Amino acid sequence: MSITLSGAEKRALRARAQLLDPVLKLGHGGMSPAFLKSLNEALTKHGLVKIKFSDFKEEKKTLAPQIAEASASELITRVGNVAVYYRPRTAAAAAGAAEADDDLGE
Repeated sequence: MSITLSGAEKRALRARAQLLDPVLKLGHGGMSPAFLKSLNEALTKHGLVKIKFSDFKEEKKTLAPQIAEASASELITRVGNVAVYYRPRTAAAAAGAAEADDDLGE
């Protein structure tokens, strides 16, 4: 899956990402199947996900693009020990997230 984003779209996503807290941390387990599963679930639910490199800080430059490829997402930015990924949400995922938000409001 190839995501093509314009510079303006990436800029808007970076702006949105500034308000996010990291959803996942890449720790001593590395890019394990469990980590990738959690990332895929977060991307499906949120579309825009921030992760923090708590370990593997020296390898983050090579790991960040590998994570994007493994999760079929786009690496939006990597600053310090944080990386932001984007994958468009499907209509079904968006509807499920809206439904979950409605349930929280009751």
